[in-house]
Amino acid sequence: MSKFNKIVKDIKSLNIQGARDIAFAALNAYSLKNDSKSIKKLINARPTEPCLRNIITFAQKTTPLIAHNYFNNINKKTEINASKLIKRNNIIFTHCHSTSVTKSLILAKKHTNFQVYNTETRPLYQGRRTARELAKYKIKVTHFVDSGADLEIRKSDIIFLGADMITNNGEVYNKIGSFMISELAKKHNKKLYIVSNSWKYYPKHLDIEQRNPKEVWDINKRYIEVKNPAFEKVPRKNINGICSELGILSPKRFVKQVKKEYPWIK
Repeated sequence: MSKFNKIVKDIKSLNIQGARDIAFAALNAYSLKNDSKSIKKLINARPTEPCLRNIITFAQKTTPLIAHNYFNNINKKTEINASKLIKRNNIIFTHCHSTSVTKSLILAKKHTNFQVYNTETRPLYQGRRTARELAKYKIKVTHFVDSGADLEIRKSDIIFLGADMITNNGEVYNKIGSFMISELAKKHNKKLYIVSNSWKYYPKHLDIEQRNPKEVWDINKRYIEVKNPAFEKVPRKNINGICSELGILSPKRFVKQVKKEYPWIK
């Protein structure tokens, strides 16, 4: 199997996870093969990933090296902006695993002390990855079942969520459970921020990914059907701000600024 096909396979099979890692892997594959057929194959490996589409588009307009460095830079700016939201002794609530969120928290640890509440995030337990990464940097983490979110959000000061896609009207698609968390944040008057580079923006419709139900429960029994949606929508009314390399903006202002900064995202 060629290196290009191996990367495509790993993206498709979820061996490579997380929008940032997927984007960098896709860029690596693009640098190996960039004819139209190969680009289509690469995008179809994870058709619900705007970051993958956008980094390839930018590489086509520039070069893979320029795209790599630019993408790396906007992620660093995002993390700096998000880290400034964290105050001394804050409790930050987060869900699933977001590289932008974890790196922002690790950066904030350099200038202040705080702790994190995070969910296990079923069915693949990505929250465990978040907890392990933060613990390496001596950040105190309280890890709990997804269904305990209400109890912990009440005690939290601020909510950080990542994003898999940001829509044309400023709504955000993120890991299943994010809508519930946003509703609870609003109920308990807690500020919720989306921490994400702006290349998660995609103005067109993308279908919500339905993953293998066996991840939830490997059962074959009459009258039992298992569903495993990967993502759900967080309405913009529940979002206090989107924190990206463009600054900390309301969803409406974020979309306006992205269109101005990156008119090629179509």
